[in-house]
Amino acid sequence: MTLESFVETIPDTLVSFKMIRIPDGEITINGQTYEVRNLAVGETEVTWDLYDIWAYRLDQSQEEIAKDLDATSRPTKPYGAADKGFGHSGFAALGISYHACQEFCFWLEAKTGKAYRMPSEYEWEYAARAGAVEDPTNLDDIAWFWDNAFDATQRVKSKQPNDWGLYDMLGNIAEWAWYEDGQIVVCGGSFKDKAPSVRYSARERPTPAWNQKDPQLPKSRWWFSDGDFVGFRLVCDLESKVEGAME
Repeated sequence: MTLESFVETIPDTLVSFKMIRIPDGEITINGQTYEVRNLAVGETEVTWDLYDIWAYRLDQSQEEIAKDLDATSRPTKPYGAADKGFGHSGFAALGISYHACQEFCFWLEAKTGKAYRMPSEYEWEYAARAGAVEDPTNLDDIAWFWDNAFDATQRVKSKQPNDWGLYDMLGNIAEWAWYEDGQIVVCGGSFKDKAPSVRYSARERPTPAWNQKDPQLPKSRWWFSDGDFVGFRLVCDLESKVEGAME
């Protein structure tokens, strides 16, 4: 049986997040048509409230941490403040590499038994558009970008959602996605972008400049010292179930 929208609570914590079942449909990008079926999308970008549980092992006892009882890899300590001083609780997790997002999803799958992952770029755009054909004319009402964000991320859900109830699909932080050929991009623009770059078709590929100030050798696989505009949003395949969920 296919699930509908739902609220996920992380076991043994008070942290929860909402996943919204979006309508099935199709989207055509650059002449290629894609189908989107049985997909739930995070109501908001992944926040520090959720990410911290995994990153800092808040789901484990001190005994478990000491014994390193964990089936997934977890991040090393970031260079500097992880939230860049923008805000923590209720704010989107940022400066996070694609590798870190993947490992987070593996952990979340094991915790919940649900098929969490990051979206493909066409799934991301389909969810962002929520049926819209043109880019929005009310950008200031729905997005944080260069003109209104004061050079910082802002608390999630502080602008209007799109027609499917998804917040901050454009602006605030750019969100990781993947192409079918394995290449990765961030989508939607961020608080650092001016209005013309905050649109449904916006894509940006990662560059070494995102981690330029990281003093580690080799540089961190987990954090971006200069990528304070990069984060992610979860999707969940509603017809899939992950085996081996944690107790």
